[in-house]
Amino acid sequence: MTRVLIIVQNLPVPFDRRVWLECQALVSDGHQVAVVCPKGSGDPAYQVIDTVELYKYRPYAPGGSKAGFIAEYAYSFLATAWLTLKARRSGRFGVLQACNPPDIFWPIALVLRVIDGTRFVFDHHDLSPELYQSRFPDGPKLPYKLLRALERRSHRTANHVISTNDSYRNVAMTRSGKSSTDVTVVRTGPDPQLLRRGSAYPELRRGRRFLAAYLGVMGPQDGVDIVVRAADIVVHQLCRDDIAFTLIGSGDCFDDLVALRDELSLAGHVEFTGRAPDELVGRILSTADVGLSPDPKNPLNDVSTMNKSMEYMAFELPAVAFDLRETRVSAGDAAVYVVPNDVHDYARAIVELMDDEPRRSRLGRLGRARVEQELAWSHQQGAYLGVYRRLIRGSRTLDRTGG
Repeated sequence: MTRVLIIVQNLPVPFDRRVWLECQALVSDGHQVAVVCPKGSGDPAYQVIDTVELYKYRPYAPGGSKAGFIAEYAYSFLATAWLTLKARRSGRFGVLQACNPPDIFWPIALVLRVIDGTRFVFDHHDLSPELYQSRFPDGPKLPYKLLRALERRSHRTANHVISTNDSYRNVAMTRSGKSSTDVTVVRTGPDPQLLRRGSAYPELRRGRRFLAAYLGVMGPQDGVDIVVRAADIVVHQLCRDDIAFTLIGSGDCFDDLVALRDELSLAGHVEFTGRAPDELVGRILSTADVGLSPDPKNPLNDVSTMNKSMEYMAFELPAVAFDLRETRVSAGDAAVYVVPNDVHDYARAIVELMDDEPRRSRLGRLGRARVEQELAWSHQQGAYLGVYRRLIRGSRTLDRTGG
């Protein structure tokens, strides 16, 4: 049995679905797993769920400015380092897996490598340099260069890199010089047994005929303001009073988005739930007619895999999305694609899809089939565990040979 430590900074576990699926896969393969991550609302500092030890620190997010990110990441690094030492009291870790963003945890991997021979897996969730470009398109170049350097150091320190799609895999090889044999694509596939369409709850439509749903983070690069502005066009320009919008999630822009909704007189049409428990998310997505993927085209989104798109597909929801490279790879024919960043086209596509029930049903079936046959976590788990088996086998070989 190998002890594995997983580090996550941007979401608590098990709320982070990808990381929790990884934890469960490792446990099922006979490993002992510990996680260091921020607390969610009401979370204790330490708990054990399904044999996974969770060490949690109080999150600190001073704001979305450049200085705020530096302060947040410095705090997170120190809190993570402290809890890593605390978790190590129960024994050395054979493997450390760090999930980004941010790309700052490679020094912890180096220390554990020196004192314990710990192998390092870098689970590459986001492109931090492109995230900076997307949030601060006119910002200074120095932070971008620093983020590129941190990304490169994370890749090169890692014994193995896990990429969420082929675009990220290409970044690891071309920007950071990783060998193709040291980079494995493991997509964030939904679990179709847990995420499936159930009975509808008509009251969630709030007296309207149709429901459009958004599920995800609400940051500057996520385009949720496009949903609100599209709803304004749907309601006030296209005169459609029969469509309700429910937006699930939270993030840096949450308060601004609520204010925008109220400014546009959409309180009766657009509902914000904040972060919602899985049960409520399931009810909303089982009731919805269309899923919304409003991610605008920018340096990050064009090459990133959007988890919400695949969750919509699991719930047999056709999605309305901008025409982005990796969104097409994930959703295939199960989505309606519109000209990137065109709010009017996005609004019209929502209305047209609502009015075409046969098309909605066909796209929903295509999406569900794609999840079951290609994207589900059961199809990704083998590649993920294969990374660990190779690393652990290689580590044992080195131990026997004295390398």
